Amino acid sequence: MKRASVEAIVNSDRPLTLIGGGFATQDDLTAARAHAPEVVAADSGAALALRCGIMPRAVIGDFDSLAPELRAQIPDDRLHPVAEQDSTDFDKALRAIEAPLVLGIGFLGDRVDHLLACQTTLVRRAERRCILMGRKDVLFLCPPALDLPLAPGTRVSLFPMGAVEGWSEGLTWPIQGLNFAPDGVVGTSNRALGPVRLELTAPRMLVILPRSCLGEAVRALAGAAPRWPAP
Repeated sequence: MKRASVEAIVNSDRPLTLIGGGFATQDDLTAARAHAPEVVAADSGAALALRCGIMPRAVIGDFDSLAPELRAQIPDDRLHPVAEQDSTDFDKALRAIEAPLVLGIGFLGDRVDHLLACQTTLVRRAERRCILMGRKDVLFLCPPALDLPLAPGTRVSLFPMGAVEGWSEGLTWPIQGLNFAPDGVVGTSNRALGPVRLELTAPRMLVILPRSCLGEAVRALAGAAPRWPAP
C-alpha cells in the first residue's frame, strides 16, 4: 500500500530525541537527551515529555491516543496532525524529521507487533539515521559502513530484515561469505573482539547492542558515511 508523503516538519542540524507512546521512563528521556537535548513527540509520547516538564518542539501523529487534556497544554503551532492511517506514528514522525540522528524512546515496549513495525520503519526509512532505545538494548539500521568502538566481549547481534551480505572486522564470528536473510542465516549473539567494522551491501541489517553501548552507537552513527539513499 502506498503511504502518503509527509514534508519535513522539524529541521535540525543536531540530533533529536523522539518519544513514542510505549513504555519509557524519565531516566530513558534523560539518557537520550544527554546526546540529543531537543525533544519531538510521536502522538501520546508527548505525555512523558510534559510529565518531565519539557514542551516538545513538535508533536506528530494521527492524535488518536493523545489525551485531550494533554493536547490542550501544547501550543497549536507545535501540533502537526498526519491523518492517514496506513502507517504508524513512528513512521509518520521519522519521515517528518530532518536531523543527523534521531534517538527514539518509547518504541521498544512490551508489544511484539509494535516492535516489528518499528523494525520495518527503520528499513523503509533507511535514509534517516535512528537509534531505538529499549530497557536492555539499542537497535538501529546499519549504514553502508560502520566503525563501532566496542570493548572486547560486547554482545553484537546482527538481524537481517531481507537478503543482505557483508564484511566484518573485530567480530568473534566474521560475516564474510554469509548470505543473511530472515528465513535463513541470522547473526544473533556475536561478540566483539574489540573495535568492530561492518560493511553491508544493502539497507537491511539491524544492529542490536547492549543499552550500555548507547554512547558508542551515537558516536559511530554520527561519524559514519555514506548514508543509504532515500527510496
